[in-house]
This record gives sequence, C-alpha cells and structure tokens, in this order.
Amino acid sequence: MQILSNQWILKRRPHWDRLSSLLSQADAGGLGQLTRAELQEMALLYRQVAADLSVLRQDTTARSYAAHVNQLLARAHHIIYSGRKTNLLTLFRFLRDEYPAIFQKQINYVLLSLGVTVGWGLLGAVITSARPEFMRHFLSPDMIATMERHQMWTESLVTMAPMATSLIMTNNLSVCFAIFAGGISFGLGTFFYLYLNGILLGVVGAACHQYGMSELLWSFVAPHGSLELPAIIISGAAGFRIGHAMLFPGALRWKESLAQGGIEATRLISGTIPMLVIAGCLEGFFSPSHAPIALKFTVGGLIFTMLNLWLFQKIKIRPGSTEALLPPGTTSPPFHA
Repeated sequence: MQILSNQWILKRRPHWDRLSSLLSQADAGGLGQLTRAELQEMALLYRQVAADLSVLRQDTTARSYAAHVNQLLARAHHIIYSGRKTNLLTLFRFLRDEYPAIFQKQINYVLLSLGVTVGWGLLGAVITSARPEFMRHFLSPDMIATMERHQMWTESLVTMAPMATSLIMTNNLSVCFAIFAGGISFGLGTFFYLYLNGILLGVVGAACHQYGMSELLWSFVAPHGSLELPAIIISGAAGFRIGHAMLFPGALRWKESLAQGGIEATRLISGTIPMLVIAGCLEGFFSPSHAPIALKFTVGGLIFTMLNLWLFQKIKIRPGSTEALLPPGTTSPPFHA
C-alpha cells in the first residue's frame, strides 16, 4: 500500500474544508442560498474530493482521513439529491430538465434492450408464420378461438373501462418493475422478461396476420403502445445497467459499482411511471373503442413523435436542477452510506 505524504494531505485539506463550508451554507438555508459560482465550485469540489477518497483508500495509514472524506461526500450526496422538497413542480422540472439527459446517457443500454426485444419478436413472428401450431405454446385456447371468429379479445374492455384502466396500470407497472428488478440477477432476469415480452408480441402479431386481423391488432396497440412499449424497453435498459454494474465494476469496488449502477438505473426507470399512467388510460378507454382506425394510428403516431422529441431533445441544464450541480458524467461519488 502506498504511503501518502503529509504534503499531499496538506495540499488537499483546504479543498475538503471548502466543500464542508459550502455544505454548511446549504444545510442552513438550502441550495438557494448559494450563488451560481458557488454551485459550480461545489460541483468541481464534489468530483475532486471523490477522487481524493479513491487515493486515500489505497493507503492503510490514512484511514481516519478516508473516513472524514467519506462522510463529507455522503453529506454532499444527500444535499444534492435530497435538498429540495418533492412536489408536482419539482417532478415536472425533473422530467423536463433532467430526465432526457439521464435517458441519453444510458442510450447504449436502451439500444441493447431494444435489440433483445425486437430480436425475439422477429423470431417469434417467423416461427409462428412457418409453423402456426407454435402459437399454442403462448396463446390460450380462448384467445385462439376468439381470433378464429375474427374478433378482438379486447372488446370487453370497452364495457369496463374505469376498472380495466386501473388493472392495466397496475399490471404494466408490475411488468416494468419486474424487468427492472431482473437486473439484480446479473441481468439474466431482465433478459428473460424481455425475451418473453418480445416473443409474445411476435407470436400475437403473426397469429393475427394469419387470421386477417393485423389492422385490428395494430390499431389497438398503436395509441397506448406508443408509450407502453418504450417504457418496457427503458425498464430493460435500467435492468441491464444494474447487471453491467455487477459484472463489470471497473475501477470501483463491487459494492460501489452496484450502488452507482442502482442509482442511475432507478433514475432511468422513474421516467416510465408517467408514461405507463398515460398508456393505461389510453388502453382502458381509447384503444379498445370503436374510434376510426385512422384516428387511432394518428394518435399513436403523434404520441410517439412527442415522446422522441422529449427524450432526444438537446440537453439544456437549467439553474437549480441537480444536473447543474454535477459535472458531466457524474452521478454519485464512491462513498459508503
């Protein structure tokens, strides 16, 4: 283990003290008490002190300093992420200002989740088209009988829309959080749920095509699916982020990598909640209705366009957001809570 010089500690100590001073100001009156320059200074110190902690941990003789810096970073983390009261306005600002940046940062995991889902969906469609009896492994006899009568199995939703909406929301949230939680099994659980959703979508699509019901199926899916399916993909991305943190901790300790991955994954999946609420309302009231098919496709297309404009907008960090406090790429310091 390396032995840190007193000169290095004396050189770094003023930075720790300065961060402590800024945190004390924020503790006393909130982040609003700090000027923009002080917020930027806090962001820089936050990153530098996190790097100092990594150095201190390499020296067994500097444990007392490491403990002090660890506590300092824990305070900083608490203030940055918990310093504001949560209300509808702060939630709106989070979705408007911060979530697109969170989504874009995890885009590689989103693409992986999309690839797994689409891949299994295409495979399910190809096998069902070649061997129609394959659908019986995934679809119930009642559902197949309904398709043989050229009827949609969703027609009953129209007569029980309010109750159905609540059940749909609950089910969709459960599915997405199961996909997300599957990441804790090194990503295997996430992969399994995405496989199941993807191949089922492919099988249903191919089965409806064989019975001449493609237009009925996709006009039903288009309005709510424009939000529900992306929410599933994002949930898969969050699960894969956790799995990656567990498998490839890099320079971090395994626990630290998991903690950082968990924070990033949780922030990523948080944006799917309003998407699923809106999708549940559409699926309960509008998708199974007798509205013109063209209107359903139009609504689905508009919603999907707006979703992409939101998620892929050019990032503009506004003052007062937590992203404004952190340097690019920084989400959580390597400290023990």
